[in-house]
Amino acid sequence: MKQTRLAYAALVLGILCIGCSALFVKIAALPGTVSAFYRLALAAPPLLVAWAVARKPMPARHDLGLMAAGGALFAADLVFWNSGLLLTSAATATLLANNAPIWVGLGALFFFRERLAPRFWFGLTLSLVGMTLIVGAVGIRQLQFNHGDLLSIAASMFYAAYLLTTQKARVANDTLTFMTVSVVAGAALLWVVNLALGVPLTGFSARTWWALTGLALLSHLVGWLAINYALGHLKASAVSVSLLGQAVVTALLSIPILGETLGWSQTVGGLLVLSGIYLVNSRKK
Repeated sequence: MKQTRLAYAALVLGILCIGCSALFVKIAALPGTVSAFYRLALAAPPLLVAWAVARKPMPARHDLGLMAAGGALFAADLVFWNSGLLLTSAATATLLANNAPIWVGLGALFFFRERLAPRFWFGLTLSLVGMTLIVGAVGIRQLQFNHGDLLSIAASMFYAAYLLTTQKARVANDTLTFMTVSVVAGAALLWVVNLALGVPLTGFSARTWWALTGLALLSHLVGWLAINYALGHLKASAVSVSLLGQAVVTALLSIPILGETLGWSQTVGGLLVLSGIYLVNSRKK
């Protein structure tokens, strides 16, 4: 009982931490490639130290390749999401990026030939209706989209690809090894990308550095370690559905901190998206 309570406490902590991610990105106000790089680069040293102290064995070459590929896909997810955040509200970007479970389900259908229950298709329909309300029916009809919304949807697709690509590697290796390899690989790739683009990686204000530090250490490191701890003691279905709370945390915090507001279409659309994702996540209960 005590361990279960601790696991739920860790889950709540994790949701609060990752719910702050969008706020840190907004406050930093840097190009998506830069904030994504520092989110991974600043989280990498503590992970490397912990991995070395724990004396974890090197993963198999095949798993190592999958983890590195996963790191690249996760880096792409961050770049698209961080870029989208600068062009739309924090709440909208977080809601749209939360659609990853839906793309995972569709990917499993087309690539792994998994049969999907009616619950999945109902959830998909709800989510698509919700996304239409958020993005705007007129914009969809006239092909005039908010670029931030499109980038956020693209981010959810890259995150789904990350989950599908690394599925086997995550099962065969411990959390610390998986996180360390994928974070280092993603940071290395983003460093090269920023160099190629000629984007400056220094010269930021103290406020920006604090936001980047919070993004890496609080949201990424503490947040995901807490969630992974919860996954070790609670049902994955319960955790995955609970993670929808990050969109609620982001929406609530963005009002006083960022001065953002949500219209009726964003609010109703957000509720439909969350309901759809809930149904998709709970299809295997």
